[in-house]
Amino acid sequence: MRVNNLPAPVKRVLLGVVMLLLAWLQTWAVQRYWTTTSPGANDFYPRWKGAALFWQEGIDPYSAEATAAIQTDIRGRLSRPDEDQLLFVYPFYVTFMLLPLAWLPLSYSWIQAIWLTMLVVVMITAVFLTLRLLNWQQPLWLLALTLLWAALFYHNARTIILGQFAAFVFLWLVAALLALRRGRDGWAGFWLALTTIKPQMTILVIPALLLWALGGRRWRFIVGFGLTMITLFGLSFLFLPSWLTSFLNQVFSYPDYTFTGSPLWVITGYYLPQLGQPVERLLSVLAVGFMLWEWRRLWRETAVSDQLLVTLGITIIVTNLILVRTATTNYIIMTIPLFLLLRELATRRRWGNVGVALFYGLSIAGMWVLFIATLQGNVEHPIIYLPWPFGLLLVLIWGQYKKWWTAA
Repeated sequence: MRVNNLPAPVKRVLLGVVMLLLAWLQTWAVQRYWTTTSPGANDFYPRWKGAALFWQEGIDPYSAEATAAIQTDIRGRLSRPDEDQLLFVYPFYVTFMLLPLAWLPLSYSWIQAIWLTMLVVVMITAVFLTLRLLNWQQPLWLLALTLLWAALFYHNARTIILGQFAAFVFLWLVAALLALRRGRDGWAGFWLALTTIKPQMTILVIPALLLWALGGRRWRFIVGFGLTMITLFGLSFLFLPSWLTSFLNQVFSYPDYTFTGSPLWVITGYYLPQLGQPVERLLSVLAVGFMLWEWRRLWRETAVSDQLLVTLGITIIVTNLILVRTATTNYIIMTIPLFLLLRELATRRRWGNVGVALFYGLSIAGMWVLFIATLQGNVEHPIIYLPWPFGLLLVLIWGQYKKWWTAA
């Protein structure tokens, strides 16, 4: 019997089996040839260890005891004051997400391999759903290059290598927008609430979407978001009543031991220190003012239109520009406005698909060359923070000026 003649449910089951087999093979290969000899994923380990300590031993993941265990496991000693303190520093409800991995009776090499495989799948899925969100139908050869770019581009690959939760935030944000586009507002609220595991990534996107929902009377979206947040907070308080205070204390101490600030700080505090904090604050105010000016369109948007996605794209970029501390792994959600721009290139120019393919190659090579050429020990050079947000923002502003998008 030919596969094409099989019923659709059978095809889906077969596809699922094949995908699970491929995921297992990748996990085995990663464990065998990478994590056994080079354990890492240092952005993942403190959260996993904190969750394991809580679920297995009842130890508060924000406590000094948990922090000491994490530091000793990673460094073989306690961290010095001038080093990354490797705090848990995530909302407590991330431990629910990590509960299965916290209980698995496996070595960390296997846990890390499973997590890294999950991140590859999540990243590729998020990029694929972004294409769906934008209704961008790519020829098969370009789709293959797009998914390859999803795994190899600097910000994406670094997210995977470090074991960053940012990949899940990217997936859930796209899932929320896609659910809104398809009228599944309750699910959209659920997915958006999950993005708060890394609240700094969507701290401005969430109020923008809620404001849009108010204007469009999308009450199920607001209720879905609110009920999910109440559930996450409620369960967290049930298991660890002190979690919110401890979490906020760790958040506020975070800038004390991190060394690279926002992209605006890179300009005013690193390259042009004579400008100093007053100019940085002024630029932050101007960036927020521009973002709020763009938000005026939210009330007029009744659907998930291209213009709404442009406004959200600007919001995402401004978020990364003004935060006291950001990370280049957080840039992956800029894929949404990036693909909006690339789709315009692909559809407006006869050679557009080739141009997109060239962009993939140049962006992969360019960012990795810049990273390697400026690497300081094992730390990114501050210049890595600049090209992506400023470049995308300028092109988005140019697109607004040229009226590439119109309100729905």
